[in-house]
Amino acid sequence: MTTTAVPATTAPVAGFDQVTKTYGSVRAVDGLSLRLYPGETVALLGPNGAGKSTTLDLLLGLKHADSGTVSLFGTGPREAILAGRVGAMLQSGGLMDGVTVAELVGLARALHPRPYPASEVLARAGLTPIADRKVDKLSGGQAQRVRFALATAGDSDLVVLDEPTTGMDVSARQAFWATMREQADQGRTVLFATHYLEEADAVADRVLVLHRGRLLADGTAAEIKARAGVRRITFDLAGDVDQDALRALPYVTSLDVSGRTVRLRSADADATVHALYGLGLYPRHLEVAGLGLEQAFVALTEAEEAKRPC
Repeated sequence: MTTTAVPATTAPVAGFDQVTKTYGSVRAVDGLSLRLYPGETVALLGPNGAGKSTTLDLLLGLKHADSGTVSLFGTGPREAILAGRVGAMLQSGGLMDGVTVAELVGLARALHPRPYPASEVLARAGLTPIADRKVDKLSGGQAQRVRFALATAGDSDLVVLDEPTTGMDVSARQAFWATMREQADQGRTVLFATHYLEEADAVADRVLVLHRGRLLADGTAAEIKARAGVRRITFDLAGDVDQDALRALPYVTSLDVSGRTVRLRSADADATVHALYGLGLYPRHLEVAGLGLEQAFVALTEAEEAKRPC
């Protein structure tokens, strides 16, 4: 497992020690151990059913582990949250109807030990123009921005975000992540679960990949891509394309042919390209590139699934 180096003297913000949570015969979280540190922006990735939501619920004290220990700032989740050290933006649960955006933000500020000024909270979330609008009259993207405002209504040391940009347009997403980067630059830890892997690639200092409740990978986006160990090879062929011969090239893991354009994935691109020329073929517009984070994520989880007994 690849891990991100942190100073040995840095106290963790949060920790999971051999944490397990089951629902009947299903292990949603299975012996999970990890640490989060100050100033990190951490993406939590995994396919559906990987245990992301349960992990966040355990971190926030919304669920209790069957075994193992979850800690926040050296205490239990409940104590840290009551002290105002954690802000959270979750998908589960609706927003209060019949109140305005400003009123709901005011309630969140009143509940926080160290609230920010209301004008600052509204402006940060891009809500100032709609502060007087009723919450039940908002679009999906506007409602997400309200959830963000509630999560950042006070000075918290850890901000937890579950699919935070769902429903937001491109400009709102960009503004959102610029704000979260500012939060991390000020020493706060930002943990977010997302299905938008391009966001994780662009924003996260560190990426955690869960698979069937276990930590499959832990590192920077570049380290996760490198760990996948697969590269893309793209080229054009002038003559007929012999797919069987291409599929038989050494280290090829997948093949896609569209007209004269060939796209391969290879576990050893140098050996594959060498063998390609050995067939007497002369590829044009040859490109060899690493996988993007999304493709690396798929490759890692597919490889893990392949290890499971049929």
